[in-house]
Amino acid sequence: MAKSIMIQGAGSNVGKSMLVAGIARAARARGLSVAPFKPQNMSNNAAVTVDSGEIGRAQALQARAAGLDPVTDMNPVLLKPETETGAQVVVQGRRIATARAREYGALKATLLPRVLESFHRLAAAHDLVVVEGAGSPAEINLRRGDIANMGFAEAAGVPVALIGDIDRGGVIAQLVGTHAVLPGPDRARIHAFAVNKFRGDTSLFHDGMDEIAARTGWAPLGIIPWFDEAWRLPAEDILDIRGRPGDGLRIAVPRLRRIANFDDLDPLSAEPGVSVDLIEAGRPLPGDADVVLIPGSKSTIADLAHFRDQGWDIDLRAHQRRGGRIIGICGGYQMLGRRIADPDGIEGAPGAVEGLGLLDIETVMTPEKRLSLTDATHIASGHAVSGYEIHLGRTDGPDTARAWLSVNGHPEGAMSPDGRVRGCYLHGLFAADAFRAAWLAEMGGQGVVADYAKTVDDTLDHLARHLETHMDLERLFGLAARV
Repeated sequence: MAKSIMIQGAGSNVGKSMLVAGIARAARARGLSVAPFKPQNMSNNAAVTVDSGEIGRAQALQARAAGLDPVTDMNPVLLKPETETGAQVVVQGRRIATARAREYGALKATLLPRVLESFHRLAAAHDLVVVEGAGSPAEINLRRGDIANMGFAEAAGVPVALIGDIDRGGVIAQLVGTHAVLPGPDRARIHAFAVNKFRGDTSLFHDGMDEIAARTGWAPLGIIPWFDEAWRLPAEDILDIRGRPGDGLRIAVPRLRRIANFDDLDPLSAEPGVSVDLIEAGRPLPGDADVVLIPGSKSTIADLAHFRDQGWDIDLRAHQRRGGRIIGICGGYQMLGRRIADPDGIEGAPGAVEGLGLLDIETVMTPEKRLSLTDATHIASGHAVSGYEIHLGRTDGPDTARAWLSVNGHPEGAMSPDGRVRGCYLHGLFAADAFRAAWLAEMGGQGVVADYAKTVDDTLDHLARHLETHMDLERLFGLAARV
């Protein structure tokens, strides 16, 4: 029988995902077979799994930390927001519905058996399962039918450690307040707590830890200092891309409202000679950008309208006239074409919209989602690339005759006659070191990171040592219960 422990947060964005990755890497270093698990995630940043499904990208990073290939059981329920009030519901890797928030509340009650099924499969195959909650258990208005936090912990019999975020202030209130509002049985499931993201001298908060322990009865696991190398890990949130610009080649990335699968940016932003500039709504695309990269989107047609609302279509034309380079990936690729047709109303009302017209291609949205781990070749350099496809729609047109990638001998992507505008469906291609260097050189820049994958793995090792130093992992693992 495996053991399991659940990491919940006293709020959103307290660092749960990174802590689970570090705990998984530390457990692996101790010789344990460990697997990550998140019952329910909400993210448009998804990863394709080896069993041909999709999960949250944070769970894919945690799987990597554990030395495992990602599988759908690691995140059995994934919600992918499509509008302000509705989301695509993915269960055990497959889309089952699109639901509004109230509709999902009713649907959620039917999903716990599937969640437990996935959890128990992982538990049967590993020594330890480290579970990540979502949001906060203090949202007691969501407790009924919950599958993300205490509802799962109760059903699976998993003890909980609660994490507070001192960086945003009020961490004592976060933790003690959670204790105060939880019903007795849920409160009893929490056995320990830790304070994350501390900057400065941790000894200054020892009295605070004592106060929290005294008021809750929970065991302290430690004060975890800010992990300075976090930026080297693939970003879970698009906002994490900001704040680490480099010098040299400037790549402007318009932040689409439903931006999806933006892990394409991580290897580029890791290059010291590259500045990845995320352009928020209300800002023009910069006139001095060398490259404009239009990323993936969960709602291509709606995001194309948003793109135009910002005047970015005008900026993009000006960038093209100045001789700038443009690349679109997945949804961004579709936007660059002449037309996007949605005859079945997959993304909204049936119909068709005019694209940006920079590639001579057309896309037709289709109900079948393509989910594939894909190996390809960069035709110009001969360099191998590996990535994944996760999209709706088929794209064709004259510019696909100038494909710049090859997948099993078949052309992939499209390119304008002058080669300055191109697109493809393949996510993750910039993680290939030789290709990335060749592409950056073609764009007028230089790639110097020789082994991006090793950089990520080394950072996970450093994170594990950081937690070994500052968190009582012996106590945490000792709290794990057999399931």
